[in-house]
Amino acid sequence: MTTRLATQKEAAPWGLLTSLDLYHCNPETIRSADKIRQYVFDLCDLIEMRRFGECQVVHFGEDERVKGYSMVQLIETSLISGHFANLTNAAYIDIFSCKPYEPEKVIRFTQAFFEAESLEKHITKRI
Repeated sequence: MTTRLATQKEAAPWGLLTSLDLYHCNPETIRSADKIRQYVFDLCDLIEMRRFGECQVVHFGEDERVKGYSMVQLIETSLISGHFANLTNAAYIDIFSCKPYEPEKVIRFTQAFFEAESLEKHITKRI
């Protein structure tokens, strides 16, 4: 069992997940379904991911703490999702794909697009 696990860890990852928590974003951007869709379109072009179907952007939430848009975009190799919190002007975005991409490129682009003052990032290789 140890040998198999070591071999799996040495192999290329099956998938890559980049999770971003963005703080103090531009309030106009996170409150615009059109801008959120544009982000997804531009991101997919940037990292050469093929979109599958339409980007879903839905505004909901009765609790002011979580009210805002949520977004889901299937991509040929998995999905991009996010939630945008109006109360705190924060965005929580996940990019998961079994096709390789450069996480740092995604991070720079996403922070600039939403004009986030700060962020937390988590990059996970799935084996």
